[in-house]
Amino acid sequence: MATGRTHRPATRSRGIPEATVARLPLYLRALTALSERSVPTVSSEELAAAAGVNSAKLRKDFSYLGSYGTRGVGYDVEYLVYQISRELGLTQDWPVVIVGIGNLGAALAGYGGFASRGFRVAALIDADPAMTGKPVAGIPVQHSDDLEKIIEEDGVSIGVIATPAGVAQQVCDRLVAAGVTSILNFAPTVLSVPDGVDVRKVDLSIELQILAFHEQRKAGEESNAETGTDTDAETEAPAAAAPPAPRGTTSGSRKGPDGDVPAVMPA
Repeated sequence: MATGRTHRPATRSRGIPEATVARLPLYLRALTALSERSVPTVSSEELAAAAGVNSAKLRKDFSYLGSYGTRGVGYDVEYLVYQISRELGLTQDWPVVIVGIGNLGAALAGYGGFASRGFRVAALIDADPAMTGKPVAGIPVQHSDDLEKIIEEDGVSIGVIATPAGVAQQVCDRLVAAGVTSILNFAPTVLSVPDGVDVRKVDLSIELQILAFHEQRKAGEESNAETGTDTDAETEAPAAAAPPAPRGTTSGSRKGPDGDVPAVMPA
């Protein structure tokens, strides 16, 4: 039965926290760029800046790998590339099936980063009979009726769902039943999977909405900076004219039941 669980526990069998695992690809990308430029060593500060994290967090992450670098020298770039690739399972070939060959699925099929990172697109699958046999990125599309057979023959354990939301759960169920244990979901819906199946969700609309929030906030801050308005203060109704201050009080305050009341209350 599906439980709705979409990830494994917070720590993995080797004791590496999931948050560290999520940062390893960032380090690998930065290290690969250094390797391509024939840079032999890199300091934790330089690598952290390239990966977009702080150096203390980087050193802690690498300690889980048993890599501590050399004081005054830094980390060996090539060795770290190998070490992280091995930890991520990228030293072996991973066959992948992509289900749903619309615009997004076709774009994913043509993505050149799969092969260079240890992944092989084993099959492209679509439910539309008109797509069957049509080459996309040099790979002929196969009909979804053959999904289970393809997964078994190619030993596929990773599936990519790029279908409409309405059929994504059905596709997910078929993938899991056929033996797929890791799913990358591009469909705009939450998938329910059994224990032992990992799901990573990529929702472009959500990311754009988050960016829109930040853009709106920045625009508001710029507008308030021009007018001198405090963005953290609540908008207040105009205060009624205060009665003449009794003798013995200052003009900047008025008497209330609890004593002097400032002209503007803090938010």
